[in-house]
Amino acid sequence: MKTVFITGASSGIGKATAKLFQSQGWHVIATMRHPEKETELSQLENLTLLPLDITNIEQIKSAVEKATSLFNVDVVVNNAGYGLMSALEAFTDENIVRQVETNFLGTVRVTQAFIAYFREAKNGLFINVTSIGGHTSFPFTSIYNGTKWAVEGWSECLSIELSMFNVGVKTVAPSATKTELFSHNTDLTPLPFYNAVEKKMLGMINPDSTPEEIADVIYEAATDNKD
Repeated sequence: MKTVFITGASSGIGKATAKLFQSQGWHVIATMRHPEKETELSQLENLTLLPLDITNIEQIKSAVEKATSLFNVDVVVNNAGYGLMSALEAFTDENIVRQVETNFLGTVRVTQAFIAYFREAKNGLFINVTSIGGHTSFPFTSIYNGTKWAVEGWSECLSIELSMFNVGVKTVAPSATKTELFSHNTDLTPLPFYNAVEKKMLGMINPDSTPEEIADVIYEAATDNKD
């Protein structure tokens, strides 16, 4: 039985991915900040819940150590993310740092914690969930898109670096998806001189993908044996 380690599995793409892999006979290590609140995944067989806030370096180390001591991990899905949409001028430094720490540094640190394990096994795969925003530019998403561009470029570099050890790196870049990713916009104070254009821009965003559809792509990436 193969094992997948998934970050940000409490909702959206992460949760849908956990359920799909479990249904396909994988053991799933589903990580989230508050596993004690999870009531659906906890009922599934061959699914282990672990606490993990990917902005907490010590918790990353402990989660990876526990996962690799209990199971032979084959795939790591770096899915956890945090998004805010507004004019850059409206962001506090805390808003900026939280997005960078979650979307980029968190992904880097989780990956780094697994590399030695995969290198020694001469096998393993990292799947990093980015975004269409990691390939294109939109107003009012500069920090979020910036982190996703960073993950895309970093992933390409890392894929070459780890290929000598038979360790793969892939990215999955969804378009607008029906998730709670941007539900934290209350963390921002809107600025009136951007309101009209911002409202028009946000109104044009049509979430045309479901978490389940993205989970299908992630599963394909994990099982197609392609580079």
